[in-house]
Amino acid sequence: MQSVVMYSTAVCPYCNAAERLLKARGVELIDKRRIDINPAERDEMMLRSNGRRSVPQIFIGNTHVGGFDDLSALDQAGGLIPLLQGTQPEA
Repeated sequence: MQSVVMYSTAVCPYCNAAERLLKARGVELIDKRRIDINPAERDEMMLRSNGRRSVPQIFIGNTHVGGFDDLSALDQAGGLIPLLQGTQPEA
């Protein structure tokens, strides 16, 4: 299973929805990085996501998935589980 990093805040319903979806797909550990507590995490998130400011920003392995809508769309298209399992090439 690929590592999952999710940049989030304490009061983010989309972060919670993303976490529920990832756990439903078998992810046991999510490295949650709170940008509301640590400004350096926000800077890192923006650098890694090409300037995106909204949360969540989700990374699976080295692949930037995007936010909850992107994660959900990837799942609907059948690409989330292969990405989590590392059976498709990473971007």
